[in-house]
Amino acid sequence: MQTPSPATLTPRRSRAASIMSRPSALDLYTLAGGVFLLGAPWLFGFVRTAGRLDAELVGAAVVALSIAGLVSFADWEEWLKAALGLWLIAAPWLLGFLHRPAMHVSIVIGILVTFLSLLELWLAHDPDFIEDSQSLTDRR
Repeated sequence: MQTPSPATLTPRRSRAASIMSRPSALDLYTLAGGVFLLGAPWLFGFVRTAGRLDAELVGAAVVALSIAGLVSFADWEEWLKAALGLWLIAAPWLLGFLHRPAMHVSIVIGILVTFLSLLELWLAHDPDFIEDSQSLTDRR
């Protein structure tokens, strides 16, 4: 799903589309979290296959979605990252790798990814943020 061109949108939505069309620092942070999650099985020596496989698969998905967010902002990729973050929080109990390093990494990265994704969605749709960003852009 591509972001509509600013010319076809109402003025308020046009400002939101132009602001969110630029690469976001929040996507860079979630990208870093995904890369960390990909490397965590080797850094912390995950013993359980479920924890290792979960970290590798979800880490790759977070990296791919973060890169997609850097290329072109879309609500769906932020919602998918939020869902993956919630999965990371619940995975230790659902997959049975409790009280292991994999559990701690999964929960911390899950909270980070969920928070950053929901924050980016909120900023993309908050009229106050859009107006403040636009006034800063106009001053330059």
